[in-house]
Amino acid sequence: MCGIIGIAGRGPVNQSLFDGLTVLQHRGQDAAGIVTCDQGRLFLRKDNGLIRDVVRTRHMLNLHGNIGIGHVRYPTAGSSDSAEAQPFYVNSPFGITLAHNGNLTNSDQLKDELFRSDLRHINTNSDSEILLNVFAHELQQRSKLSVDAEDIFAAVAAVHRRVRGAYAAVALIVGFGLVAFRDPFGIRPLVYGRRETENGMEYMVASESVALDVLDFRRVRDVAPGEAVLFDMDGQIHTRQCADQPINSPCIFEFVYLARPDSIIDQVSVHKARLRMGEYLAEKILKDWPEQDIDVVIPIPDTSRTAALQMASILGIKYREGFIKNRYIARTFIMPGQKIRKKSVRQKLNPIDLEFRGKNVLLVDDSIVRGTTSEQIIQMAREAGARRVYFASAAPPVRYPNVYGIDMPAAHELIAHGRSEDEVARAIGADYLIFQDLADLEEAVRRGNPRLQRFDASCFTGEYVTGDIDRHYLERLARARSDAAKTQPNNTNSAIIDLHNNH
Repeated sequence: MCGIIGIAGRGPVNQSLFDGLTVLQHRGQDAAGIVTCDQGRLFLRKDNGLIRDVVRTRHMLNLHGNIGIGHVRYPTAGSSDSAEAQPFYVNSPFGITLAHNGNLTNSDQLKDELFRSDLRHINTNSDSEILLNVFAHELQQRSKLSVDAEDIFAAVAAVHRRVRGAYAAVALIVGFGLVAFRDPFGIRPLVYGRRETENGMEYMVASESVALDVLDFRRVRDVAPGEAVLFDMDGQIHTRQCADQPINSPCIFEFVYLARPDSIIDQVSVHKARLRMGEYLAEKILKDWPEQDIDVVIPIPDTSRTAALQMASILGIKYREGFIKNRYIARTFIMPGQKIRKKSVRQKLNPIDLEFRGKNVLLVDDSIVRGTTSEQIIQMAREAGARRVYFASAAPPVRYPNVYGIDMPAAHELIAHGRSEDEVARAIGADYLIFQDLADLEEAVRRGNPRLQRFDASCFTGEYVTGDIDRHYLERLARARSDAAKTQPNNTNSAIIDLHNNH
């Protein structure tokens, strides 16, 4: 899970890219970067940290040009070395820089092919650099001095034939413009929009529609699975389906947790989907637990608020804010390292004792992954004086790793793997635990867009939509995503590549 953005403008785009990445910061807090293009020169600034810390005023002054792309990174594999900050750049052909959200499932094979057949060197452990080089190689196969839309569509089609996994990408090609494309399953989100200015039409592509909203771009539509959308230097837009058999299978966890509630993904309002999750979960409680003695419904901020409000309304139970959140602590789910995650929970949340004292409380969260957060929060509720602590998850039990760009690593680190729901309840210390049914979760999203007949729900089912995941792959991924791997220095060159001395 990362955040990507691209703008083809009629005036300087550095501030808009910065503002858009700030809105997408929830998708990655490890590293950030922006690259712009002006008169054939690329200007790049990237490093570890939040976008506000990576790109300061002195950097903004050097990010020249009316076209550019940006990225916020959340590491799922390898180290958090700054060498893996994006966007990545290759000089041949034409000069291409790319930002990517997702995870390639055949990256080892591709890396070997790039070295042996394509004669290209990969400088980091990032599969995003691999994706860039595959795209660059396929574009170079056209053997032309300049590039046009037909060349790019052919290159994207070749990428789809070679690359497996999840990828939503935006690339800047010097002398041409922006290219946005999405894998044939549409696993990771990508949307584009436009705005009219006195100098002409401007276009923007981003991981979530909220980035368009804050910059006054009107959302046009999602980039379809397998589709490429091109924005050239003349302000023209070109689109084409480049995959043979695209099957829309968006990641359902985007709606549960990853995306902001004010975003629209695949024509579904995330906010309304979460309302419906609360609705279905409340109905399950009424059916399976009619004798419940809940005094108050309390959300675990922020993602679960929407579902908890709807649950309280349907159950006819008081809704209260029982935790105060320190907004200067990052999202614990996407923090690298179990020790950091555990320490951050109590720094992040503080209970309001009077909302808990002497009450039977129903805590509502979006999901339970490792169980670390849930266990600590339940203990905090008891310490605040709760008589009984019940727990509801707006998602089903997470029992399997996610291989498409979300940090759900080895199965044994997932608290629900190999455990019944009662065993999970005992493990996290809940007096009663209720999970959303997968069918209800899918219907909560599908009601927003009936054409969504299939989802990537692999972290709940163990069924991977790309069809290329086996036990050996999961074992390798678990090693690559371990906390130990993320804290090891990268063996590759760790220097920051800032073109034209933009330090």
